Amino acid sequence: MQNSIILANLEASAIITGIIALILGGVIAWFILSAIGKSKTQLAKQQGETIISDAKLQAENITKTAQLESKADAIRRREEFESETAAIRTELRETERHLSKREDNVDRKWESLTVKERNLENREKKLTDKERDLNNKNEQLKNTLAEQRSQLMRIAGISAEEAKEILLQRLEDEVTHEASVLIERVINKAKEESDDRCREIILNAIQRYAANHTCDSTVSTVDIPNDDMKGRVIGREGRNIRAFEKATGVDVIIDDTPGVVVVSAFDPIRREVARLSLEKLIQDGRIHPSRIEEIVHETQKDIDSKIVEIGKNAILETNVNGLNNKLIPYLGRLNYRTSYGQNVLRHSVEVAFLSQTMAEELGLNGDLARRCGLLHDIGKAADHEIEGGHPQIGADIVRKFKEKPEVINAIAGHHGDVPPISPYTTLVAAADAMSASRPGARRETLERYIKRLEELEEIATSFDGAKQAYAIQAGREIRVIVDPETVNDDRAWKIAHDIAKKVEEELTYPGEVKVTLLRELRCVEYAR
Repeated sequence: MQNSIILANLEASAIITGIIALILGGVIAWFILSAIGKSKTQLAKQQGETIISDAKLQAENITKTAQLESKADAIRRREEFESETAAIRTELRETERHLSKREDNVDRKWESLTVKERNLENREKKLTDKERDLNNKNEQLKNTLAEQRSQLMRIAGISAEEAKEILLQRLEDEVTHEASVLIERVINKAKEESDDRCREIILNAIQRYAANHTCDSTVSTVDIPNDDMKGRVIGREGRNIRAFEKATGVDVIIDDTPGVVVVSAFDPIRREVARLSLEKLIQDGRIHPSRIEEIVHETQKDIDSKIVEIGKNAILETNVNGLNNKLIPYLGRLNYRTSYGQNVLRHSVEVAFLSQTMAEELGLNGDLARRCGLLHDIGKAADHEIEGGHPQIGADIVRKFKEKPEVINAIAGHHGDVPPISPYTTLVAAADAMSASRPGARRETLERYIKRLEELEEIATSFDGAKQAYAIQAGREIRVIVDPETVNDDRAWKIAHDIAKKVEEELTYPGEVKVTLLRELRCVEYAR
């Protein structure tokens, strides 16, 4: 029992001791925490005071810096203001100086104007006095003229109106005569100047484009190494030569001339194909009908390609742009066409440049003139295949390919077959004549040319009723004047047909000859 009580007391005392220990621990912990908090508060206060002091220092520095900058800015602005003020003052002084000079000039001008005004007043007074004197003299002259007029009327016995008409008629006659003389003088001077200007333009064109020309031969010959080769060309019983003529469409002339075979054809391209083919056959040595056809076919292809290449080169040389590709072969074919020995393609190129030069001298379109000149003889590339003259054939060809009206008219009218609608037609005609008449350009001599024209006129006048005949356009046209009393309209048509037929039979000429027959009846009576 006592032990239990003792245990209980011990337990109670242990509990109390524990509680007391806890309370003491809590009090001690509180004191410790309070001490730590006070130390931290003091530390924070010290840091805050340090920050505040640093901030105050920075604020003072910033304030001082701002004050210095503001003072420097004020000083700078004051200096700028002073410099601007000084410039303005200088400018004002210059302006004042100029104004004073102008004022002096104005004063001097005013003085001079005052003097001039005074002089003018004096002159005006003098003029007034002179005018008064002149009026008095005019009155005296009027009275004198009236007296003389009355005396003349009494002496002559005519009125003033009649005298005025006579005087005006004389004046009109004199003025008309002088006007006629002046007009004739101006016309003659204009003709002389125009002739000189035309000569200058033509000479300038010829000088700027002076191309060399060599007459081309119209006969194609092929050299034969020996007479044995002639026999091989002819073949057994002439089969090779017949096959060759059939394949090429030409005539091969083999005579006793040693070492030469002549190729003859109306078409120059066929003649060239035949010449080249025969040369290839002679070099190859294998001459028989099948080989002939093969060589001719190959040569024809080569010639066609060469024709296109020649046409393109001509276009590049003349710088004619926008030409239809189908016209290129026509230009190439002109290289194988000659007119009295003159190569037609080189002639066309020369006409193109001559036309351009003259057009530019006259202020016209040189490119269009060059195009007209290049195409003016393109009809000669097809006149062997189409009936008619080469101007009309060429005009029809280019019309299909939408060429300009000026180009078409230049081609159709460069020999005067149609009237010109633009100056380019006349320029091309002049350039064509210049190129054809250049010394050495054509093979025909002057004597032969004159003889051909005379023969043409003799044939025309050999028919009954034909009074006169004139060969014009370089022998391309013959105009025949018939007697209207002996030749009626029906017979006139027959005479023109007969003249054309006789010219075809007896003369050799390039292209065609136009026969124009004129029958005119003039009835003149006089009323007496």
